[in-house]
Amino acid sequence: MRIQTFQRLALGSSLCALMTATPALAAKAPTNAALAELVKAQAAEIADLKQRLSAVEAHEQQASAVPAAAPVQTAQQARQAQTDAQIAAATQDTKADEVSDLQARVAQLDARSKRSVKVNWKEGGPTFESDDGFFSFHPKGRIVADVSTTSGSSYHARNISGTEFRDLRLGAEGNVGKLGYNLDVDFAGNAVSVKEAYITYETKIAGLGSKTYLGNSLNDRSIEGATELVSIPFAERNAVASVAVPQVGYFGLGLQERLFGRGWHVSAAVKGGDVGDNDGSHNDSVAYFTRAHVNPILSKDAFIHVAGWAYYENLDKTVTSINKTSAIATDFNGEVRVSASSVSNVKADNGYGAELGAGWHSLWAFGEYGQRTIRVHGTGENIDQKAWTAYGGWFLTGERVPYASRSGVFTRPHVLRPVTQGGAGAFELLARYDKYDFKDAPRGGDGHAITVGGNWYLNDLFDLKLNYIHWTTDNIVGDYPGKDTGNTVLLRGEIVW
Repeated sequence: MRIQTFQRLALGSSLCALMTATPALAAKAPTNAALAELVKAQAAEIADLKQRLSAVEAHEQQASAVPAAAPVQTAQQARQAQTDAQIAAATQDTKADEVSDLQARVAQLDARSKRSVKVNWKEGGPTFESDDGFFSFHPKGRIVADVSTTSGSSYHARNISGTEFRDLRLGAEGNVGKLGYNLDVDFAGNAVSVKEAYITYETKIAGLGSKTYLGNSLNDRSIEGATELVSIPFAERNAVASVAVPQVGYFGLGLQERLFGRGWHVSAAVKGGDVGDNDGSHNDSVAYFTRAHVNPILSKDAFIHVAGWAYYENLDKTVTSINKTSAIATDFNGEVRVSASSVSNVKADNGYGAELGAGWHSLWAFGEYGQRTIRVHGTGENIDQKAWTAYGGWFLTGERVPYASRSGVFTRPHVLRPVTQGGAGAFELLARYDKYDFKDAPRGGDGHAITVGGNWYLNDLFDLKLNYIHWTTDNIVGDYPGKDTGNTVLLRGEIVW
C-alpha cells in the first residue's frame, strides 16, 4: 500500500514539472533540439525515481519479509505449544488422579486390615486379635473337679470321701499394644473371689526383656508356688510351696518386675495381702519377694534348672499369732494336716528356698528345699518351719517336658497325638516324696507323704489326674495327736481354655 502511494507521488511530480514547463516552451517556441534535451532530462529523472523506488521497495520487502513469516510461525508454535501443554497437563492430572486414587485405596485397605479382627482357637477358646497384633482378647476359664477318698487312718473322722470343685474360674486376658491384662474370678465353693487381676507392660531395658505387673498376681516363690495349679504335674502343690508360704499367701496385690533372657530370669516384687484380705480397718502386711533361675544347659532336648528365692514380710499389728497347718493329702480332706502349733507375739517372717532340676526328652526330676522363719517380739526365739521335696515324671508317649525356660516354671504339655484327632493322648507317670517339719516349735509336729500317680492328657485342654498318697502325720496338738498313717486316692478332671 505504501509502495503504490509513493509511485503516485512520483508520477504526479513528473506531470507537474511537465505542465509547468509547457507554457514556457509555448511562449518561447523551443526548437526540436531543445525538446529532445527536455525529454531526455525527464527520462533520466524518471529512471532515477524508478531506481530510488526499487530501492525503497526492496528495503520494504526485506524489512517486512522476516516479520511477516515470523508471526505466522510463532502463532503456530504457540498454538502447538499450548496444545502440547494442555495435553501434558491433562495427562499429568490423569496420572495424579490415578496415583491419588491408588494411594487412597491402599490407605483404605491398610486401615481396614488394621481394624480387621482374626479369630484362632489355639488355646481352646476363641482369641480375637487384630491383624497387626496391636489388640487381642481371649476369654478363658477352667473347670477342675475332684473326687477323693481317704482310708486307713486310726481316726475315723479322717476317713472321708467326697467331691468338690477345686477350681472354677472365668476370666479374660489379652493386650492393647505393649499393655497386657489378665482377670481371673473363682467361683469354687459357691463363693466369688478374685484370683488374678493385673495389667502388664512389656518392653526392653538395656537390651533385656522386661515385664512389669501391677495388680493381684501369683507370687514368684518356688517352682510350684509360682506355677498355676492347672499346670503343676500333681493334683496339689508340694511341701515346699505349702510350708514356706508367707502370711499374704500364694497371691498378692502390688508391683512386680521381671527381667529375663534366654534361659534365665530374675524378679522383684512388693506385695500386700490378697484381694479382700483387708476390710480397710488396718494396715496390710507387706511382703518383699525375689526369685531368680538360670538354665546352664538349655537345648531342644535337655535342660538343667538352678534357682533360688527369698522373701521378707512385715506383719501388721493385727497379726498377733500364726497357726500353720498344711494339708498333706488333698484340699478336700481338711482333717489330714500337719500341725505347726500356734506361734504368738509375731512381728515379721522371712523365707528362702533353693531349686535344682533337669529334663531330658520325656524324663524330668526336681528337688526343692524351703524354710520359713517366724520372728517374734522381745526375747522370744524365732521359729523355723522347714520342708523339702523330690519328685519326677516320665511321658510314656514321647511328649517333651512342659517347662518354661523364660520364667522357670511348669506349663501344660503339648499332646502329640490328641484323642480328638484319633490318637491315644499323652500318658505321664509321676512320683514324689514330701517332708514337713514344724518341730522347731515347742509343740510342732511333722509328717511326710509319698505320692505316685499318672496323668492322661486327652488333648492340650482336657486331662485326667490320678494320685495315690500314702501319708504319715505326727502331731502334738490338735484333734489328731500322735502318729497316724493313711491312704488317699484322688481323681481329677480338668479342662482349661
